[in-house]
Amino acid sequence: MTTASSSPQVFTGRIDRIEVSATMAVAAEAAKLRAQGANLVDFGAGEPHFPTPHHIKDAAIAAIEANFTRYTVVPGIPDVRKAIVERHATDFGSDYSIDEAIFTTGGKLALFNAIQVLVDHGDEVILPVPYWVSFKDIIQYAGGKVVLLETSEAENFRITADAIEKAITPRTKAIILNSPSNPAGSVMSAEDLERIVHLAHERGIFLLLDECYVYLNYAGKPVSGGSFTWAKEHIVVLGSLSKTYAMTGWRAGFALASKSVTANLSKLQSQSTSNATSFVQKAAVAALAGSQECVSEFRAEFIGLRDYMLAKLGEIPGVTCTKPEGAFYVYPNIGAFLGKGGIKTATELATRLLHEAHVVTVPGEAFGTAEHIRISYPVTRQNIDEGTRRMGEFLARLE
Repeated sequence: MTTASSSPQVFTGRIDRIEVSATMAVAAEAAKLRAQGANLVDFGAGEPHFPTPHHIKDAAIAAIEANFTRYTVVPGIPDVRKAIVERHATDFGSDYSIDEAIFTTGGKLALFNAIQVLVDHGDEVILPVPYWVSFKDIIQYAGGKVVLLETSEAENFRITADAIEKAITPRTKAIILNSPSNPAGSVMSAEDLERIVHLAHERGIFLLLDECYVYLNYAGKPVSGGSFTWAKEHIVVLGSLSKTYAMTGWRAGFALASKSVTANLSKLQSQSTSNATSFVQKAAVAALAGSQECVSEFRAEFIGLRDYMLAKLGEIPGVTCTKPEGAFYVYPNIGAFLGKGGIKTATELATRLLHEAHVVTVPGEAFGTAEHIRISYPVTRQNIDEGTRRMGEFLARLE
């Protein structure tokens, strides 16, 4: 007789289509070592090292003190949706109404819900490589087919309209664009973006625009696909306050889309998280509607850290690296070390870097490439000095 305790557990097929987020797995392993007393240099976390600005924290505290701690309407209070559409209109010339905005528990939820609403079993989704770790898994969870679009390291992993057009098939339902990108910091040209918007709109393909790092564009003026108001029907802007305002732990994100898409995003959210945290919505209003001076200050500091990190990596023989034009990562090529010291993959190299040199990085396989590691550089210059020194000494020992 089989008892309940000895019965095999049976999980759904869809949960087997995804893996634990690689960045979260790296963070968990690093936390274990840190708890054991290891002195780590952490280049793994994809978040600013700045504290959340005071005026944003003050708004949340004031909301709590005023007992603004109850349920709100699912897509967010009118004030936060108004702040979202006005900020985006001011910065990018978009034209969304409050009913075309939804506030979510982080930008990742906006993306997850958008894919669940738009992508059905067998639908193809074009995904440029390298890609942010969660894109592929979320598409697969929805039953969609990921169509990987390779980019050239020699061209800074740029996405072009020509390449997108060649990848489109009759089954293409959506295209995901992330510019500036995680992990390589590549930036799409305004001309290519406009051509892709035309391609998608004319063919009835949804364009999912991950604009998490849109304000961290070091190549020129930030550009949003949401500015092409004539294509609103097929555009979903996915935004986040996490990187722009140093609010990663607050879980504050949003989507801008047509009324029909937004209504369905809200319907799905009503059966999952319901509203995002009430007092976080008040903090988001302060962030979006208040002074944007902190955004400029963060951006200037990130540019300085990028250049400092690139200079230090350039001192390590065998390591090459493209110059990112946005976000706050570098994506060095460590292919010269594969096959040395028994290391066959970037994952093995990152694992040994963590355990032997106590430097936290994320392996390139998580982003779809085999010869890279991702380094997040929002840290002190002293940490960059120490981390790159340890990396250089570890790599020099490999034979």
